[in-house]
Amino acid sequence: MNNKAEDPNLWNDAQEAQKLMRERQQLDESINGVKAIEQQLRDNIELIEMGEEEGDEAIVKEAEDALKAVKVEAARKQVEAMLSGEADTNDTYLEVHSGAGGTESQDWANMLLRMYTRWAERSGYKVELLEVHDGEEAGIKSATLLVKGHNAYGWLKTESGVHRLVRISPYDSNARRHTSFSSIWVYPVVDESISIDVNESDCRIDTYRSSGAGGQHVNTTDSAVRITHIPTGIVVACQQERSQHKNRAKAWDMLRARLYEAELKKREEAANAEAASKTDIGWGHQIRSYVLQPYQLVKDLRTGVESSAPSDVLDGELNEFMEAALAHRVNGGADAVVDDLN
Repeated sequence: MNNKAEDPNLWNDAQEAQKLMRERQQLDESINGVKAIEQQLRDNIELIEMGEEEGDEAIVKEAEDALKAVKVEAARKQVEAMLSGEADTNDTYLEVHSGAGGTESQDWANMLLRMYTRWAERSGYKVELLEVHDGEEAGIKSATLLVKGHNAYGWLKTESGVHRLVRISPYDSNARRHTSFSSIWVYPVVDESISIDVNESDCRIDTYRSSGAGGQHVNTTDSAVRITHIPTGIVVACQQERSQHKNRAKAWDMLRARLYEAELKKREEAANAEAASKTDIGWGHQIRSYVLQPYQLVKDLRTGVESSAPSDVLDGELNEFMEAALAHRVNGGADAVVDDLN
């Protein structure tokens, strides 16, 4: 690959050259990551040996904790090595949609939006909120995030599906337990080198006034844009920019990405279950349950992975769930037979 990269004729085909340079960069990052882990292993093993010789328990404890962190990083690198799908390295869109249930599910959708924003920021990704439709009393009806960075789609793609929340409702004066549903839909940003033809005559374009926090920047013109692709029923919307022209351009990009993702899904067996989860936000299409009361537990219904700290999960601690789901998909296993939480 180095010989190819140094070939003076390489840039005669710019597209092929860019692909090669991306692959080279990914290999460099992977190799350097493995070398760094090996070095940390050696360093901390030496520290433990030195601490034991000198009877310094503090040094031994510090090195053991460091080795635990190395183990976590090694597991993450192992999963990242599996991200070899066509669009895994791309930036990604993430949509949140509240299910039936009014304020309850809209508040739950808002909690999920925060959870994925926190995960992305902690993972070093750049996050942009492209559009949001506020709920009537609290929360949101829907929102779209753009997550930018290497392997963003690869990491998030297994989060598509329905997420279930069980808790004592803060909106119920009788403090009863409520079950709420919201769905997540993840699809990759289309690489500029990929041609997706969209016939404008197949689309309906609507403009509307964007919703938001208000104040001096509240939009008083119909700058938000919604595009409906009539043949597929795909709907995208953008209200991030104050200019209708810019929102329209971003909405077209989002539509191209959705159509590309639909084509990718045709090649994946997992597509059928994910498409069903989009149309029916309720029982039978869940991927994960989050119980806050009467006990605390988050459980993935595909892999069986659990956490007894839902507050941490809702604050963006999702790697364990994502890694298990990715390994599960790569290994081609059937979903685990996992009982849902009551």
